Amino acid sequence: MLPAYIPNPCAAVFGGGRPIDGGRSLSDGRRILGNGKTFRGFFAGLVCGVVVGYGQVLLVRSDPVLFGTELPLLGSAYVDPMIVIFALAFGSLFGDMFMSFFKRRLGLKRGAPLPVVDQLDFVMGAWVFTYLAAPQWFAANFTFSIILVVLLLTPLLHLAVNIIGYFMGVKKEPW
Repeated sequence: MLPAYIPNPCAAVFGGGRPIDGGRSLSDGRRILGNGKTFRGFFAGLVCGVVVGYGQVLLVRSDPVLFGTELPLLGSAYVDPMIVIFALAFGSLFGDMFMSFFKRRLGLKRGAPLPVVDQLDFVMGAWVFTYLAAPQWFAANFTFSIILVVLLLTPLLHLAVNIIGYFMGVKKEPW
């Protein structure tokens, strides 16, 4: 999950600049995404997620006894680890942007809390994109117990990272 966990905090740290929505609003008068979703943040987050994921692959390959060999072979189909890594990172960012769009439609301002959704939107996005990119790999690796652990631990990790970001001055709210 690291390639999915890393992009959004990195987008906040390295972001800024031109918003993805170009400052445009929809007919409801509300911004499409808001100033918090920028091109620089998106691409910085994507690069960070991919780099961390690739680092994991290198770590696994450096010690096959301790970590196993590589991403599982399913039947005769080999799953390229970069496809999975990219899907996790891109899906994470997309899931967060997707929920920002709906938060704007609900009239919520940037940074306004939407409990549970705020903590899991990026996980859902990562999972959807990973499932679409490598369904057999997803099914083999995201078992029920792993999904349950991720769903239970992610809100706690999310809150901890946001509190750290708040004290670093990267985030305006500690949630």
